[in-house]
Amino acid sequence: MPAKIGRYRVERRLGAGAFATVWLAEDDVLESWVAIKVLADNWAHQADVRARFEQEAQVLRRADSERLVRIHDYGELPDGRPYQVMTYADGGTLAERLESGPMPVRTAMRIAADIARATADLHDAGVLHRDLKPSNVLFGTVRGVERVLVADLGLAKSLAFASGFTVVAGTPGYMAPEQSRPGGGLDVRADVHAIGAMAYQMLTSAPPRGTVVAPSKLRGGITPVIDRIVLRALAPDRDRRWPTAAALADALEEVAGAPARSRNRALQIAGRTVGGLIAAAVLVLLGGALPARSTPPGWVRVADATGSFSVAVPPGWAGQARQSGWDPAAVGLPSAQRPGLAVAADLAAWDEEYAGGPGLFAGRADGLDRATLPTHDRCTRWSVRTVPGAQVTRWAGCAGTGISWSEVVAGDTYLQIKQVGDADLTDQIVRNVHS
Repeated sequence: MPAKIGRYRVERRLGAGAFATVWLAEDDVLESWVAIKVLADNWAHQADVRARFEQEAQVLRRADSERLVRIHDYGELPDGRPYQVMTYADGGTLAERLESGPMPVRTAMRIAADIARATADLHDAGVLHRDLKPSNVLFGTVRGVERVLVADLGLAKSLAFASGFTVVAGTPGYMAPEQSRPGGGLDVRADVHAIGAMAYQMLTSAPPRGTVVAPSKLRGGITPVIDRIVLRALAPDRDRRWPTAAALADALEEVAGAPARSRNRALQIAGRTVGGLIAAAVLVLLGGALPARSTPPGWVRVADATGSFSVAVPPGWAGQARQSGWDPAAVGLPSAQRPGLAVAADLAAWDEEYAGGPGLFAGRADGLDRATLPTHDRCTRWSVRTVPGAQVTRWAGCAGTGISWSEVVAGDTYLQIKQVGDADLTDQIVRNVHS
């Protein structure tokens, strides 16, 4: 064990890998503990490995996020080996915590959300991680609060050149399918897959392999909403995954019960129902109908918060509404804040896929003809049909109940309509959406 590395007094070894050893050291000048990563001697004279080691430090320094391990210094030992001085994460790694088995569901969702936020910061800095896995997720204490820190950017690459990657790189079990194809081209959705794999492992104790089954089939207490969030992140077809790490983080934070983010951004929960896509989740008792605009007799018209569009619903549905918008990224479109609303007698009950009462979600977005609409696994796809100005997919016989779902694209409006019973009001509702 070296006594000192640069000006830092070495305390003990924290760990070692194929390329480097990490030491715990004390910075006597600033009176703080740091982790020092030293490139192994057998690699220190390999120009490409040395360049990658230096690049990792540059990337972390450029991103400079409190969710990523920070680089405080960079130097070279007398024998020529380069080293990085980094944040010391005193809480160990996610891999170490997973040695004792699966985690409580909400804890797993919170940690996965934190990983996704850290990854989004990395993507915002123009960098693709490519090797997200439990051993690269650390836990550190910041101002008395435990924080997730993403580390080890040895395989990280600029997103600007991601489409031209030709070398297979990553860790089996966490790699997206496209990472195993030389020259397949990568984007942020490769990291989304890895986050999904870690979430799956935190829930079930093992990373996904082969044909992936829903986490709820391997462990009790996991809701259909969580199943859909994780399985969407793991979709073999990247066009069906969450489009960004930030979109995945929004969904995970919602089910983890995390507080809303400080900036006004639509939250995306990725349950098979999308009523939870409404931003801020402010519950409002409807205080009477808006002026009628070809509204069916006795129905109630509800508008979004901007007043840019409205929808009419039967009076029995008009008990509660959320009207403050949505993010179309939840259906695979570019992330944006767009008008949206949900209305039901009881929104919490409506959001249960195979229980509860009727209601609907309606949101505006561009490019809905390219949207990836939710499917309903325990329903029968009853029909796919075109009505004037709209494409309607109807799911019925859901889980042996009288519940049905209609997934509708009508121009620039997406509707998800839940009904209970034999009467189908889909066409009437679609005709009464007004801009």
